[in-house]
Amino acid sequence: MMVYLEFEKPVAALEARIIELQDAARESDVDVSAEIGKLRAKADKQLKDTYANLTAWQKTQVARHPERPHFKDFIASIFEDFMPLAGDRAFGDDQAIIGGLARLNGRRVMVIGHEKGDDTQSRLRHNFGMGKPEGYRKAIRLMELADRFGIPVVSLVDTSGAFPGIQAEERGQAEAIARSTEKCLALGVPM
Repeated sequence: MMVYLEFEKPVAALEARIIELQDAARESDVDVSAEIGKLRAKADKQLKDTYANLTAWQKTQVARHPERPHFKDFIASIFEDFMPLAGDRAFGDDQAIIGGLARLNGRRVMVIGHEKGDDTQSRLRHNFGMGKPEGYRKAIRLMELADRFGIPVVSLVDTSGAFPGIQAEERGQAEAIARSTEKCLALGVPM
């Protein structure tokens, strides 16, 4: 079932009507394809017009949409041969920041991004996309690896911020974020 935002409700009503007509057409021999076509065109125009005039808050709602794609969805649909690389080689592996080698249009790339999860169990496993120091250090390690072998880096940032816990601060959260940003700026390969 598709989730509609409040400002998308007029489009949702048109989509519901299209589904009703399709169901009715399956149960009878009445041809409603012309009516469905008109409603589809009206829904498409309504959606285009709605998205052409979004307020700042509506844009925020779209960015936070519960059904928007996550890192794992981009990996599955855009990249091939993804091989995850884990750990920062100092403390552990942060599942909020995922990275590894993949192919994009046949070219080897290093992909690094945030994963928030899409259900309660995976959200907990990925810490809701809030990176810890080990995640930022993993990103640094992967960028250094890419730089060493001349592999472009693709970064997909989708985070609600760094993990705010005391443990993260004790392990050098601010320093890890700063070094990660510094590494991004110092890369000799395309990012």
